[in-house]
Amino acid sequence: MKMQDKTVLITGSTDGVGRYVARRLAEEGARVLIHGRDAARAKTLIDEIAKAGHAAPAFYQADLSSISGTRALAAAVIRDHRRLDVFVSNAGIGSQNDGPQRQVSGDGHELRFAVNYLSGFLLAHLLLPLLQTAAPSRIVNVASLGQHPIDFDDVMITKGYSGSRAYAQSKLAQIMFTIDLAGELRDTGITVNALHPATYMNTTMVRAGGIAPISTVEQGGAAILHLVQGDDVAGKSGLFFNGMNEARANPQAYDADARRRLRTLSLDLTGLSA
Repeated sequence: MKMQDKTVLITGSTDGVGRYVARRLAEEGARVLIHGRDAARAKTLIDEIAKAGHAAPAFYQADLSSISGTRALAAAVIRDHRRLDVFVSNAGIGSQNDGPQRQVSGDGHELRFAVNYLSGFLLAHLLLPLLQTAAPSRIVNVASLGQHPIDFDDVMITKGYSGSRAYAQSKLAQIMFTIDLAGELRDTGITVNALHPATYMNTTMVRAGGIAPISTVEQGGAAILHLVQGDDVAGKSGLFFNGMNEARANPQAYDADARRRLRTLSLDLTGLSA
């Protein structure tokens, strides 16, 4: 996909791999929409891109731990743009952000499930009209090799909680959603894929977990950019990639009944079923 004049929304793009992808796409002439919570950090990225002679990205400030904040972000993008060529759902929190203890969102949902999964689920559905207008268009969900099966009797992990389990569950939920949404959007011209960009990139999230990075942001960014614009994946949908290569996710991702249960729950939690 030639990125000149394409409109791309990247959540969680004021830092880490999202920031790198935003900068690269701006260099290629895309109309980049960046998102984050920190306006000062966003300004440094905008200034950096503009100073390099490229079109300054538009910044959308939103807290994706909140259903209302996620809806507000979608409404702002819909207000400002008539089409969306690519949506990269990249925003997320790691297993140790703000400590290892169980945390909940303002809506009462386990925080990693809310930020890493529910926000992207809701945004994708709300932004579908813009993606349909731009078809062929793409949705890219930034997931992980770290995956844990969902216990549907305790999705919010009120018992036996650990940050790593919560993170891994939220990432598997992203992949399950990817497969389901790809099926719903078959023959619409919108593709949906998920990926593990790279292992333990040199990002704030990884460092917050006390983990020594073993991959670069550039390596992870290249894998995301491959799904954003690669000609070889133009017709592929509903897949999980490990870096540049197709891979298999946790077996629960391919359990149609588990995906149905997750979809029903997600529609209810986000208010889309109303």
